[in-house]
Amino acid sequence: MSDKKNLGHNSKKDFLNSPVEHIDITSFDSRKIIASMEKMSFVSRETANAAHIFNDMIKDKECTIFLTLAGSTSAAGCMHIYRDMIKYNMIDAIVATGASIIDMDFFEALGFKHYQGSQFQDDTELRKNYIDRIYDTYIDEDELQMCDKTICEIADKLEPRSYTSREFINEVGKYLKNNAKKKGSLIETAYENNVPIFCPAFTDSSAGFGLVMHQEKNPKKHITIDSIREFRELTEIKIQSKGSGLFMIGGGVPKNFIQDTVICAELLGKEVDMHKYAVQITVADSRDGACSSSTLKEASSWGKVDVTKEQMVFAEATSVLPLIASDAYHKGEWKKRNRKNFSKIFK
Repeated sequence: MSDKKNLGHNSKKDFLNSPVEHIDITSFDSRKIIASMEKMSFVSRETANAAHIFNDMIKDKECTIFLTLAGSTSAAGCMHIYRDMIKYNMIDAIVATGASIIDMDFFEALGFKHYQGSQFQDDTELRKNYIDRIYDTYIDEDELQMCDKTICEIADKLEPRSYTSREFINEVGKYLKNNAKKKGSLIETAYENNVPIFCPAFTDSSAGFGLVMHQEKNPKKHITIDSIREFRELTEIKIQSKGSGLFMIGGGVPKNFIQDTVICAELLGKEVDMHKYAVQITVADSRDGACSSSTLKEASSWGKVDVTKEQMVFAEATSVLPLIASDAYHKGEWKKRNRKNFSKIFK
C-alpha cells in the first residue's frame, strides 16, 4: 500500500482491506540481536543499553516500573507489546494519552481494526470515504464515533460524581470483561492484573467526545474527570514505592506527569528518591527546549530522574521497541517479580 501507483481507490472497502497486525514478542527471541547491537554504535548501542536498563528495572524487586505512552504506536502494531508487558509482569502502572487507551485499545476491543494505508494517499478522497489517517494507517471514522458513543453509554450507567481517569478506565475494564469482542485488550488485561492506567489529558481523545455527549444528555447529574485527584493518586504510587523506573514511549503529557510525582511528593512533605532508572524512545529534537524532547539528563536538574541508569534512544519506537521487549521477555527476569497490584490501594 505504500507504493504511489496503488492510490486510485475510491471506496471505503478498497481502503480498509489490510488490517494492521500487532507484533508478538513471544514469537521471536531478540536476545542475540540485542547482544550484537552492544558491540555496534549509534542507535544500535543505545538500544542495547536501553534493553539492559529495562532488565535492571525488572530484576530490581523494589522497583516500581511505570510505562508511559504517547503517540500512535498502539495503532501501528505495538498494542500487544504493552498488553504483554502487563501480562508478564514487566510494568506496574501506565501513564498514557487518552488516544492510546481509548481511540486505539478500547476501539479494537470493541471489534474494530486499524488498517495499513499510505502516507501518499489523497486525504480529500479519504475524507469523502469518512476515513481518518495516522501517517500510513487508516481508521474508519464511523467506527470511531461508535467508540465515542460507547464511552457515553458506559458513563450514563455510572454514579454521577467525579472520577479520576484511572477510576473511569477501571470501569471500562469491567465493561470489557463482559462485552469485549476482542479479548485480551490492554485495558482488560490491566483490569485483571490490578495495573492502574492514568490518562492525565483524558478528554483529548474519544473519551472526551463520549463524556461531552454524556454531560449533554445529563446536564444535572453526570460524571466528570478530576485530574487533580488523579495527580495525587499517581503520586501516592510513587510515595509507596521504594524505588522506581520509567519506560517511556514518546514524550508529551504522560512523560512530564510521571516525572512530576517526585516534586509533588516533596511538596507534600514526603521523602522520595528520584526515578532511579529511565529509558525514553523518541524522535523529538531536544534543541527547541520542549518538554517532550527534554533529555533525561535535563530532568535530573529538576530533581526528577537520576542520571546513573538512563538512556535516550533517538529512534521511531516501532522499530526498536519490539527488540527491547522481546529481549526482556526471553531473559525471563519477570518470572521472579511479585505483582505490585497498585489498583488495590485505591479501593
